[in-house]
Amino acid sequence: MSNSVIGRVVRRAESIITSARLSSLTREVVKEKLTYLTAQKLARLESSASAVVEKKIPGDILEFGVALGGSAILLADFAKKGGRHFHGFDVFGMIPPPTSDKDESDAKSRYETIVSGKSVGIDGDDYYGYRKDLFGDVCKAMAAHGLPVDGKTVTLHQGLFEDTLPHAQIQRVALAHVDCDWYDPVKLCLDYLGARLSPGGMVIIDDYHDYAGCRTATDEFLRSRPDFVLEDGRNAILRRRA
Repeated sequence: MSNSVIGRVVRRAESIITSARLSSLTREVVKEKLTYLTAQKLARLESSASAVVEKKIPGDILEFGVALGGSAILLADFAKKGGRHFHGFDVFGMIPPPTSDKDESDAKSRYETIVSGKSVGIDGDDYYGYRKDLFGDVCKAMAAHGLPVDGKTVTLHQGLFEDTLPHAQIQRVALAHVDCDWYDPVKLCLDYLGARLSPGGMVIIDDYHDYAGCRTATDEFLRSRPDFVLEDGRNAILRRRA
């Protein structure tokens, strides 16, 4: 058996074991095909959200890049349990293009596939960015899990981050999930969070190992902010020193 085959078998076994440890809610959103995140990434997201709630780290819970709403449901549920506000930011439509010279061929090739109409969704479904009313679909999915978009516990901000963030009126952040692929939006999110994240709070960077632009934006941020430390993994975690 080749090393590549052995590697696939090991990763599959790890995924099965990790999936069994996920909360029932997270397993539901996976079954409903509402998230692209792997079991390992979801487990790290759950663990991080649970930690900020248990430690009573002050602030709201945010997500940048909501897509179909699966991880938003998970995070909003933690926010509700902890008496916090969940904010989800997304264009709820076609993803904006990579615009920085620091985005490399990986990002540009991926974007070309998306705009060509050839991107495929979960298990062969339509890609979420091609949906006519993605915002409405996400609202329905969240309401079905007891998390209505009411503007009190759950708020969704539709539009480009640079347009919606100035109006969000968020003072402190305990946890943020940054899943927006390219250099410019990741840099924008980190700059915004750097001024608001509570000591002991965390930022989960989904695409750190997937797109060079995301990794560059994150590494630049870390060099400028010695009060943040990187905990590497399937999805990297930036923790602000307590």
